Amino acid sequence: MAIKAIFFDLFETLITEFADGRRMSNRKHDYEKLLGLTHEQFRREWTLRQDRRMNGAFASFPDVLRDIVVSNRSSVNEEAIEELFQARLEEKRLPFRQIRPDIIELLETVQGMGLKVGLISNCTSEEVGAWQDSELAPYFDDCVFSFEVHCSKPDAAIYALACSRLEVLPEESVFVGDGGSNELEGARRAGLHACHAFWFNTYIGSEFVKLASPSEVLNVLRACVIKAN
Repeated sequence: MAIKAIFFDLFETLITEFADGRRMSNRKHDYEKLLGLTHEQFRREWTLRQDRRMNGAFASFPDVLRDIVVSNRSSVNEEAIEELFQARLEEKRLPFRQIRPDIIELLETVQGMGLKVGLISNCTSEEVGAWQDSELAPYFDDCVFSFEVHCSKPDAAIYALACSRLEVLPEESVFVGDGGSNELEGARRAGLHACHAFWFNTYIGSEFVKLASPSEVLNVLRACVIKAN
């Protein structure tokens, strides 16, 4: 069956939060001073809310912080929450300012091939606040953000929704991602052809075809065309 659409993950696939092996942003916040929690307490509470954050259970990043503080019987400091919120917004803007030229070249080529292009991202609202004004946005026919649809990878429902919105079948679609959140396994279970984006994040292992550069995505697409013919 011919490939009609390609879906991409966002973080560590189209953009990266790291440079020279280190996170670009400075996360050295004094949580004890700002929220009344030790760094270890905050990280534990943050991780416990991972699924709910991705699925839109919290309206905003400040709401997550308030929930963490209240659950630990600390006093809510709105100024501290706003300070952390603004730092978070800036942290998540950074990757959109440094998009690699070969990513743009890949998207231009895919678009020129006549394929529909979609995004499937596990994210919260503040993480993609810079999306619409980024270089990437014009190349996409549709974007599925987990916090908006209350569903996240690797749930088969989010892939089915993405395919439905682009009016393609899963077997007519390729999914490319770095493998976080078991997204590749999820894509395969949902019926899509899954490929491992291995150009930013090389720490996640998988049994999927590993693509060392964005240009290798085109080899996969061309092979699918040959196979369909």
